[in-house]
Amino acid sequence: MLRENAIDLPKAGFSVQDMTRMAICLAFCCVTAFITFPLPFTPGLVTALTIGIALTALVLPPKLAFITIAAYLFLGAVGLPVYPGGVGGLGRLMGPTAGFYFGWPIVCFLQSCFKGKEISFRRYAAATVLIGVPLTYVGGLISMMLVLKVGFYEGLMLAVIPFLFGDVLKALLAAWLGVKVNQIIQR
Repeated sequence: MLRENAIDLPKAGFSVQDMTRMAICLAFCCVTAFITFPLPFTPGLVTALTIGIALTALVLPPKLAFITIAAYLFLGAVGLPVYPGGVGGLGRLMGPTAGFYFGWPIVCFLQSCFKGKEISFRRYAAATVLIGVPLTYVGGLISMMLVLKVGFYEGLMLAVIPFLFGDVLKALLAAWLGVKVNQIIQR
């Protein structure tokens, strides 16, 4: 029988509750990435992953949100088929949509920072629509322009304009879900 103080184990940086919430958010991102459909005029996919990333930002503190989305990217990079469309591997991280992928951990971190401490649909919607959507497009636009060698206007037509309306709706849905999930967590 071990005494309580017999072994000094290093303290982990996360509680069991933190790790559980991170794992659930990571799994939710993996599942929502499978809900996709292509648009014929752009290499980007319409995906429900947008909801998963925004919801992760809304239910986790900034550091944990960043780590969770970085872990999601790592899982896909090593080949697990967790990226939109059920693919994995480094190809997505070097293609025309790479900027979206590399931007997601930063965007998730910033959304989480700006969501505030109180559970508020208005605050969550502002964080997801005014911060999440535009900043996600910055990375995607840059990678589309660089990889496909197109100008700014063409880049907008490939990476931003076709997705804008749907992404705003998905951000609002994530804000609503974030309120509901955080109310349950608080109980």
